[in-house]
Amino acid sequence: MLLLPLTLAVTSFAATAQPAGAATAAAPAGAQAPQAWKYQTKRLSRADVDALLAQPDKLLVLDVRRPDEQIKYGSFPVFLSIQARELDKQLAYLPRERAILTVSNHAQRAGAAGDLLAAKGFTIAGATGSEDYEQEGGKAVVHLTPPPPRAGASAARP
Repeated sequence: MLLLPLTLAVTSFAATAQPAGAATAAAPAGAQAPQAWKYQTKRLSRADVDALLAQPDKLLVLDVRRPDEQIKYGSFPVFLSIQARELDKQLAYLPRERAILTVSNHAQRAGAAGDLLAAKGFTIAGATGSEDYEQEGGKAVVHLTPPPPRAGASAARP
């Protein structure tokens, strides 16, 4: 049986506008310097992402990170989770009638995922990083709570 790792997190969020071009602004003190952008997929600013999130019926937010990264750094209120390394095998689960916003921590994996999906005929809205979005003042990122440990999960198996 094929199990698709899906995560659906639903909550309310507040988004505020920010001038376009914020993605090229200097990083806040202590933040990582942005890596050079080498993807065809557009890297979106917070304002771009907020505009997309304002029309959720036309958008699919696809988070390509591992679950532990989603828990540690947060993600957007409603998203589909398919790890980047599994994306090519899970294309049948993605809707073609919606634009796709790809998400990773600092948009690098999201950019690569966007390029892959665009090459397969999907409409890509752009790529963003959840950490970058928050550093630009975005408020839509939801920090997830890890699931409780399962009883007997640490017990040794014969």
